Amino acid sequence: MTGAEILIESLRRQGVEVIFGYPGGAVLPIFDKLYDSDIRFILTRHEQGAAHAADGYARATGKTGVCIATSGPGATNLVTGIANAYMDSIPLVAFTGQVKTHLIGNDAFQEADVTGVTRPITKHNYLVKNVKDLAQTVREAFYIASTGRPGPVLIDIPVDVQQQEAEFSWPESIELRSYKPTVFGHPGQIKKALKLIAAAAKPLIYAGGGIISSAASRQLKDFAERINAPVTWTLMGIGGFPNDHPLSLGMLGMHGTAYANHAIMEADLIIAVGARFDDRVTGRLDVFAPHAKIIHIDIDPSSISKNVKVDVPIVGDAKNILGEMLEQIKKVPDTGAWIKEVEALRRKHPLRYRENGKLKPQYVIEQIYEATRGEAIIATEVGQNQMWACHWYKYNHPRTFISSGGLGTMGFGFPAAMGAKVGCPEKTVIDIAGDGSIQMNIQELATCVCNKINVKVAILNNGYLGMVRQWQELFYKKRYSHTCISAPDFVKLAESFGALGLRVEQPQEVRPAIEKALETDNTVLIDFRVDPEENVFPMVPAGEAINRMIGGMA
Repeated sequence: MTGAEILIESLRRQGVEVIFGYPGGAVLPIFDKLYDSDIRFILTRHEQGAAHAADGYARATGKTGVCIATSGPGATNLVTGIANAYMDSIPLVAFTGQVKTHLIGNDAFQEADVTGVTRPITKHNYLVKNVKDLAQTVREAFYIASTGRPGPVLIDIPVDVQQQEAEFSWPESIELRSYKPTVFGHPGQIKKALKLIAAAAKPLIYAGGGIISSAASRQLKDFAERINAPVTWTLMGIGGFPNDHPLSLGMLGMHGTAYANHAIMEADLIIAVGARFDDRVTGRLDVFAPHAKIIHIDIDPSSISKNVKVDVPIVGDAKNILGEMLEQIKKVPDTGAWIKEVEALRRKHPLRYRENGKLKPQYVIEQIYEATRGEAIIATEVGQNQMWACHWYKYNHPRTFISSGGLGTMGFGFPAAMGAKVGCPEKTVIDIAGDGSIQMNIQELATCVCNKINVKVAILNNGYLGMVRQWQELFYKKRYSHTCISAPDFVKLAESFGALGLRVEQPQEVRPAIEKALETDNTVLIDFRVDPEENVFPMVPAGEAINRMIGGMA
């Protein structure tokens, strides 16, 4: 078989259902074999869209996303999407074409050292110089991407390797001597953790994206109920614990709920599961959670004590460790007084916004929640739209919230929603966008329409790069330097791509427009003209303690 045939057969054996990508000279042999393949191929309109779509597909399904691009600019256009998946621990395998092996390093046409470029933002990457290594490399790449702490892997394949021939040999099992993730917790560390939990008066569970990737939602809920401890979560952890549960505190951090931020500062024990104590959660590190001992459960040992020193580290898979703790727990803490204290915080610091007759973005998202009964997959762009979507739509299931966390990538939400819809065609998928972010990958409207990927897009159009403008308002004396953004006529733009465009300017128009979008068998873009200077609150200013928040209403 040729290298191209070996690649396609390897993907088929790996169970790949769909590939997102864009052709070019250095991948022509692969695309020639894709022509006859039964693997679905989605031609995006930009390589960045392909990477984000593969990422969204992975987040929604739990499977490994796959994307492909040609050499040089095609490969470098994947970089933002690869970095995004790396920061958020998303399983992704990216294939890039490369110039012929004898031309590598000679500045050939459309040559780029993509393995060098992506080394800091991939879990691992490969440059395949021998066609005999290709099947093994593909098998290893998917194994590495999807096990341990998930992440992106890149395989760079020179065009002559795609054309060379070799005997096809598929390794049914894979074992890498230097890569053996720990999946079960150390028994001694689990006993230490249970001892701390039994003695705690104010325990609090802090859950991250590891809950989603390890499919540990049920174990987390059972564990929280067993020890009667409130649960807060990161942006990446949204959906890992039911939002409507009595122990739910919502998201914490810079734009988290005030009651979650106050609670973590009052806790005497933090049980961190699949989270990494990033700066958006901790605020000022020297004053973070001053009364708390910390148990940290994570599959990545390098994440433990990296930012915050912990008392009991437990390395392993969250699902396994929570299951082991549930089996072994004998004494539970008395948390009655603590639960009452947390309830008082919730009553004192509710999420709210001021209704002044203008169209409020929070109201739009509330109406989307009611119209979908909380059963949609919500993707977001980055900025104010993202934070409003975190708080005003209620997520009770994992893999229903898809957003760029670590990298904060504008333009992520729409192609990610597209990938999620491909992976979960029976689900309603809605991208909650800003008028700035949506323009960064809006060309994927063509991809959606041509492939009948019926994503719904809700643009919270305030005429600004909203989150940057908010910072300029609060910290730069309202000097709105280059944050006022002129948007196109989104209705006409949608129609020019063959999608349905709707415009909403009044509160009473919101629900009918949403219902029309949900009933329409097409991609739909709704331009919600919202209050231009509405802000996201609460907000922790940069460099402040996590419980030193600004205001509750714009």
